[in-house]
Amino acid sequence: MTRRPRLAFTPGEPAGIGPDLAVLFDLAGIEADVIMIADPGILRARARRLGRPFPYPDYDPARLGHAVLAVPAAKPATPGIPDAANAPYVLACLRRAIAGCQSGEFDAMVTGPVHKGVIAASGVPFTGHTEFLAAAAGVRDVVMMLAAGPLRVGLVTTHLPLREVPAAITAERLDAALRIMAGALRQDFGLARPRIVVLGLNPHAGEQGHMGREEIDLITPALARAGSHGVEWVGPVPADTAFVPAHLNGVDAVLAMYHDQGLPVLKAQGFGIGVNITLGLPFIRTSVDHGTALDRAGTHAIDTGSTREALLLAARLGARRVHA
Repeated sequence: MTRRPRLAFTPGEPAGIGPDLAVLFDLAGIEADVIMIADPGILRARARRLGRPFPYPDYDPARLGHAVLAVPAAKPATPGIPDAANAPYVLACLRRAIAGCQSGEFDAMVTGPVHKGVIAASGVPFTGHTEFLAAAAGVRDVVMMLAAGPLRVGLVTTHLPLREVPAAITAERLDAALRIMAGALRQDFGLARPRIVVLGLNPHAGEQGHMGREEIDLITPALARAGSHGVEWVGPVPADTAFVPAHLNGVDAVLAMYHDQGLPVLKAQGFGIGVNITLGLPFIRTSVDHGTALDRAGTHAIDTGSTREALLLAARLGARRVHA
């Protein structure tokens, strides 16, 4: 009998919509066992508030099926009112999921939204899931990629102030991003010869150096070093026209230079069904494409579409590695 993948799900900020997602998401048709790593009291309290059942048993590694793996929170969670005292709990849930993925207990992890400001207010430097996961896994180079339907957008840099972006786009970082993205599209997504469009940094991709030289000095040489290796590279191309639908025909992914260069287009086209994937980790991680929505926590006024898509993708990628 073929084993179903086992996914670790961390709801994230307990005062946000993460617990709502755990209560409301539809697990029908997801070919995996979903293990919610959270404080059971918080999930059950949110279920009562929403008037929904919460039928999941305590986690037993020897038993199949969806379950809850208990991690205690410091305090009960009040929807819409975050408490920095629970920041260590949020990180403990992530660490438990990471440990389970590294040991083979879980085949992938799916993360709900965290509140970076609340974690930082607790005294823990935190710039985002991507960076935290890379550090915890002992990996130096990762690529943040979001997918919405057929559109996939990866990032050379992630959560940086805009003024710091040009200095962060180094030859080393470009080489790593190109290598990681190409490898993941082949290994995990099954694309034998992916076609990847690489954006320029500057307006009009620098216009032959008149609007900046990063394309000439850094991006074009990086593409030359990347060679083919079963990948069709296109670029650097101007970001303002790269996402024209006709230009995306036959394109498997776009590599943007910074966060707000590529993601606004992706979210405009597919917000609510988007999935965040961290490429380059030794395990699979997907996530929702939205934030904590504190104002909607405990209200029913949420869309679980992104969570479902993240679970479906993690199940597919996890199964691919399980059966490799």
